[in-house]
Amino acid sequence: MIKQISVFLANKHSRLARVMDLMRQNDIVTRAVVIADTIDFGILRLVVDQPTLAANVLKEDGFVVSETDVLAVAVPDEPGGLAGMLDILTAASINVEYLYTYIDKSGGEAIVVLRVDDIIRGRSTLLEAGKKLLTEKEVYND
Repeated sequence: MIKQISVFLANKHSRLARVMDLMRQNDIVTRAVVIADTIDFGILRLVVDQPTLAANVLKEDGFVVSETDVLAVAVPDEPGGLAGMLDILTAASINVEYLYTYIDKSGGEAIVVLRVDDIIRGRSTLLEAGKKLLTEKEVYND
């Protein structure tokens, strides 16, 4: 499991830029990022190389922040790579709450960051199926 930082963002000018500026000022590398938005606000989800520092810096600047355990799974960067991983979770009745991806520069694999309804069972199910789950060290020190 890895840590994900979620940041509540009011839909106001420069809020996202402020978050990313704080990451830059504190030498925090963003590995993956996604934003889900509504008319009034957004939830920014980040995987960074220093999640505790990132959360603290953002809180000190007045942002509402939470840390969540998520899984980082390597899938083949080819047609059906993601579908195959989802088939495993579906067969085990594990619900995917959300996911997003990034490409691993070194291995050419797609890395899927996902939140499931039962993270312990999701982790063990994927491992038993032979899927590679990345460790904190592998993600944070990419």
